[in-house]
Parts: sequence; structure tokens; C-alpha cells
Amino acid sequence: MGESQHRPVQGEHRYEQEVTSPGEHEERQGRSLVTTDHEVIRQWADERGAEPSTVPGSDYGGRPGRLLFDFPGYGGENLEHISWDDWFATFDERELNFLYQEHKKDGSQSNFFQLENPGR
Repeated sequence: MGESQHRPVQGEHRYEQEVTSPGEHEERQGRSLVTTDHEVIRQWADERGAEPSTVPGSDYGGRPGRLLFDFPGYGGENLEHISWDDWFATFDERELNFLYQEHKKDGSQSNFFQLENPGR
């Protein structure tokens, strides 16, 4: 693992707590979090059984178009599962931030996430 799996979070994040390693967690339930760390994102998805995915036909320049997760039991659009390598290559190439929650305010697990492009 020579290359860093982490780059600085770009943009203004007054309301989100930045997380830089899988051992870090929310300061309080319901807190919005932000990270670029691959292991943090992967652990979050794994805990929810979520698979890295894209929308078929949305690819752009040979890369996945929309980056999503396929959560078990939430059949929405027909998502195409992709490798973590492809997901993260696109995530890093676009310099996205991963905004997410671990828990809702009531303490139940949250599936909330959003991919933010701070340059836009």
C-alpha cells in the first residue's frame, strides 16, 4: 500500500466532522461526517452490505458515470456492480468528498450518503 488512500477534503465543511481513518467515529449520533479515506468509505459500505455500483449506460470517458451503492433490500434502479478499484479510481479522479452519517439522531443505523464535487 504505497499510495495514500487519503487526500485532503476540499471545500467548506462547517457542519461536517472530518473523518480520516476507520477508527474515527461520529462525535454524536446524527452528526454529518465527511471523508476522502478509502478504508473509511469501504468499512461504512461493508457494515451496510452495500456494493459499489453505477447506473448502466452512464459511463463517461471510460469511467463509471454516477457512483452509487446498492443496498440490500432497496431495489430501485437496476444498478451495475463495479469493483472497488473502479469506484475509488473515479472517486479520486473527480476529487469527490464522501458526506455521510453513521447513525440517525435516534441511534439507528443511517444509510445517508452524498458524493460532493467541491469544485463545482
